[in-house]
Amino acid sequence: MRYRYIGDTGLAVSELCFGAMTFGGGASFLGAADRNWSEFGTVDDQNVERLMALALDSGINFFDTADVYKNGTGEEFFGRTLKHVRDRVIIGTKGRWRVTGTGPNDFGATRHHLTESVEASLRRLQTDYIDLYHIHGFDPRTSLDETLRVLDDLVRSGKVRYLGVSNWAAWQLMKGLSVSERRNLERFVVYQGYYNLGARDLEWELIPLAVDQKVAITAWSPLAGGFLTGKYKRGEGRPSGSRLSEATPAESAPLTDEDLAYDIVDEMQRIADARGATVAQVAINWVLAKPAVASAVIGATKIHQLEDNLKAMEWTLTEEEVAALDKVSATRVPYPYWHIATVGADRKLPGDIYPPSPY
Repeated sequence: MRYRYIGDTGLAVSELCFGAMTFGGGASFLGAADRNWSEFGTVDDQNVERLMALALDSGINFFDTADVYKNGTGEEFFGRTLKHVRDRVIIGTKGRWRVTGTGPNDFGATRHHLTESVEASLRRLQTDYIDLYHIHGFDPRTSLDETLRVLDDLVRSGKVRYLGVSNWAAWQLMKGLSVSERRNLERFVVYQGYYNLGARDLEWELIPLAVDQKVAITAWSPLAGGFLTGKYKRGEGRPSGSRLSEATPAESAPLTDEDLAYDIVDEMQRIADARGATVAQVAINWVLAKPAVASAVIGATKIHQLEDNLKAMEWTLTEEEVAALDKVSATRVPYPYWHIATVGADRKLPGDIYPPSPY
């Protein structure tokens, strides 16, 4: 296993982070009656224990969950399976959404809700501290000053050690960092976002911001819900019962251009065949080759899937292979980035990722 630091904190995490979104048998998400969440997996207790044992034996020290994952079930599994190694693992969890209760204060990034959420997460995780606590989504109703002050209190109390956010816009993250600097509060050191060869949106704002502000990126869904494993074949549609077969339009948006998506997989397959590897290993290695990325969050539901993902740690892509994948997955450069890249090119230094290069 290889390890990287979270921003400039000195906290070392494994390049593969094992996620718990699929843990929990038949449990669902509160308030999710409008859709079927079963496509995210229903890993039972016995298989969770086998997967966790393999992850630990393979050197993974970074584990990701959220209070909302199957209504706390993910945290409970981590509490049971990680308590005997608590001193050598990094546990990340998240808060913001409704987990229990139906009241008007049972969600949000408020002092009221976050204080209660952290206490509940600590109980489920069977620990007295959380290594990395994320705000799981932006709360437009609550001031960032309030959110950051309660997070600062939680760090100073010892209940939380590092702070992160997930699924925020770049301006929201930058505003949060600015508030922390002005108020001398604990700052966000990690951003967890959706990033893979089929969804490169982070590259326009968030990755340059992360590099500039020394915020680590952890990439969720590096396999694009399984599409970037190669199991979806051109012209055959999405298998019935698969996660992407029931995905909402928003979740499948990066794959609406089916021809481009399959072109990407074809190039990945070419590289995989030449290396005696798999398409999934290529997808993981591409994410890890990108600036600011500290870890790829994987969510295997079967032992053979995790074993395959772990083999991605045995090799790395060459610069030529990364360039080939960048080229085949390129989309139209939006404004103002094509202008920034063209006009600002005369001030770009070797190694700079900003301004971004037009494809």
